[in-house]
Amino acid sequence: MAYNIVTIAGSLRKDGFSLKIANALAKLAPASLKLEVITPAGISFFNQDLEGAPPADWLAFREKLKTSNGVLFVTPEYNRSIPGVLKNAIDVASRPYGKSSFLGKPVGIISNSPGPLGGVSAAKHLQTILPGISGPILQQPEIYLNGVGDAFDAEGNLTKDSLKTVLQQYIEAFAAHVAKNQG
Repeated sequence: MAYNIVTIAGSLRKDGFSLKIANALAKLAPASLKLEVITPAGISFFNQDLEGAPPADWLAFREKLKTSNGVLFVTPEYNRSIPGVLKNAIDVASRPYGKSSFLGKPVGIISNSPGPLGGVSAAKHLQTILPGISGPILQQPEIYLNGVGDAFDAEGNLTKDSLKTVLQQYIEAFAAHVAKNQG
């Protein structure tokens, strides 16, 4: 049996590096994991006034998370933080209060950037946001991918061997994290 992992690529760009990395991870994942790659596209803005009758897109997103065995975030860094659409998705899934769809789910965090810092600030913000609304977060290895601008071919396939090695090591560690933290 494979564990179902919702893998959230944190931006809306159809050719974004986060989506390419998430898709590469799905191909590299061991047989014990089945990664479903999604983006925050189509998740309407969180508004607490709507909690009494939540929009269908909120309910569908929450249900996808609740029926998963874990969540993997792959995020770019926008202005030293995570993209607003990713924060919105987290806000939608974490509600209603005390009933977060992330509760008990093992979590992994991967940040990335074409620049030299690898999105470290975005990853640190997720590490600040998620405790209290999620399950256990994989602490080691930490992964901040820099220089991803030349890692993919025109079809979005991962071609940079050094990045492939790091992603392979991470997804194997994440698989062990998920297996260890199943109810």
